Amino acid sequence: MPRMLRRFEVAETSMTPALRPGDRLLCVRLLGTPRRASIVVFPHPHRPDFWLIKRVVALPGETVEIDGVVRIDGILLPEPWATAGTPGSGRWEVGRGEMFVLSDARLRTRADSRTFGPIPIDGAYRPLLRYRRGRQP
Repeated sequence: MPRMLRRFEVAETSMTPALRPGDRLLCVRLLGTPRRASIVVFPHPHRPDFWLIKRVVALPGETVEIDGVVRIDGILLPEPWATAGTPGSGRWEVGRGEMFVLSDARLRTRADSRTFGPIPIDGAYRPLLRYRRGRQP
């Protein structure tokens, strides 16, 4: 039986400024379809022992197009959380039970759906609480 609650610690800068290295998260198992713009934690599709933290940008049944910007079903996605443009290009269909996730700091990594495509919703977690260590005034 999968655990309902898990703890994670942010190790990299791909989600700055929303999340920083050292931030600790208490997460609950994702039940149902997440909301667009939600942050999710999930196992890497090619390394199940390695967890990633990303933001949901597309939901089941949607089409994602990237060419410097992100479009969902042909409509430009406003992304106040993204720290720069979106390098790369491509087109993806998000299937039933899947989501398309991207980093907030996209110039720092491509370890998101631009590289591995849509990911399963099943097995993902969403943060309930964040504890930021070493918070600066």
